[in-house]
Formats: sequence, C-alpha cells, structure tokens
Amino acid sequence: MTTLHKTSFQFISEPSDVNFGGKVHGGVVMKWIDQAAYTCARTWSETYCVTVYVGGIRFYKPINIGEVVKIDAAVIYTGHSSIHIMVEVYSRDFSQKEFQKKTHCIIIFVSVDEQGDPQKVKPWIPQTPQEIKLQEYAKKLKTLREEIHEEMRPFFNE
Repeated sequence: MTTLHKTSFQFISEPSDVNFGGKVHGGVVMKWIDQAAYTCARTWSETYCVTVYVGGIRFYKPINIGEVVKIDAAVIYTGHSSIHIMVEVYSRDFSQKEFQKKTHCIIIFVSVDEQGDPQKVKPWIPQTPQEIKLQEYAKKLKTLREEIHEEMRPFFNE
C-alpha cells in the first residue's frame, strides 16, 4: 500500500537475515526500516532524500526466520526540508492471522537538491485526530533532541 504519506512493505524473512541467536538480526531490521522510510519520504517529497536521524528505535520482540514481515511507514511531521517518518515493524507466523508489533522507530530525512543542499518540502497537514497526535509526538521529540543537543554542546566543541 502506498499513498502520498504512507508506505507499507510485506515480505518473508529469509535465512540470510539470521543472527547468532537464530532470529532476524537487528541490523537487518534497521535496514528494512531505512528502506521503507526512504520510500515514504521520497514518495512524499518527490525528491532525493538523505537520512539525518534515527531515534527511539525499540525492539519489542524478535522476528523469526520464515515469518511474514510487514513494515508500515508514515509521514508524521514536516519541517522546512525535513520529513519525519514513524515506522512500525510487525511479523506473524503463517499459522497466525494477526501481526504482532515487533519494532518502532522514528527516522528523519532531509530533501536535498543535486548539490546535496537541503530544499523545501511541501508541508504535511494531519487530517485525523490520530495524525494530529502523531504530529505533536514528532514535535515533542524534536524539542527534546534540541534540548539534549544544547546540553551536550560543550562536549561537542572540545
């Protein structure tokens, strides 16, 4: 499913995705997140985008090899050139009807021009009460990141 502000991928986890514990490797899940989020950001912006932030990644439960994986990505906020994407990863065994949430993440992209300079993106305007809550969530996270960055500034300048 792809609309202007949402993207959904579904596929089967493969034996090459395995970690030493026999489950899907967390790095593989992060790659899937980046791919789905990039597709969502690129579809929204209609321009090339680069990843500038990945945060709040939370692994709730492992994904088993051979499960059906579903990744939902949605725009939840736009800045001048940034596109904030919420990604949720689900999986299910073929014997199950319902997907279980396995991972959550926020990933931010910036739309760039041919020289790699940030360029303006069209604003995303929430349409539903849930989308309004998600936009507020994104703004709150942005404020927290700015506060943390400011607190850490003396360490960055050394």
